[in-house]
Amino acid sequence: SLESVTIPDSVTSIGNSAVCFCISLTNVNIPDSVTSIGKNAFSLCTSLAYINIPDGITFIADNAFGGCNSLTSITIPDGITSIGDDAFGGCNSLTSITIPDGVTDMGNNPFAGCKNLTRIIVSPDHPVFAAIDGVLFNKPEKKLICYPCAFSQTSYTIPDGITSIGEKAFGSCSALKSITIPNSVTSIGGNAFDS
Repeated sequence: SLESVTIPDSVTSIGNSAVCFCISLTNVNIPDSVTSIGKNAFSLCTSLAYINIPDGITFIADNAFGGCNSLTSITIPDGITSIGDDAFGGCNSLTSITIPDGVTDMGNNPFAGCKNLTRIIVSPDHPVFAAIDGVLFNKPEKKLICYPCAFSQTSYTIPDGITSIGEKAFGSCSALKSITIPNSVTSIGGNAFDS
């Protein structure tokens, strides 16, 4: 029945699964004193409509906000350098996400199963990531990371030169009927086309 949590300025760390599966939780205010949020910290908080990520956080852990179905928007601070596996996986109310230039490391599809995601925004000058026709790629690794679930097209051709398809890259993409994979691809991650 927990509906809100106010975390005092004395707190610097929120541990793994701290408020996981608190399905009535709608509001959490994380103070700027917090510098780390653990794995699954807020996962499956299905009523959580808003969360602020403090500027002092540099890493969003695996599945930190996974399954937070009521989150309609997330602002990733410029100080974030790394986003873990499934960090926002299954956040079905998210429609767009902006990747700041400071993010240089990203785990397996952080947005897997976000069924209404239509837009991934990346600066054209981003040193590591690119959004090509709305699809998220890691440029140095030549890797396709995330094909947004809510795209309506029924076919997609992966660009030539891409060498790998990441885990869960096309997960829950129910509109797709065909994908053309170029000969340059040498590896396909687990659950890449999982429904």
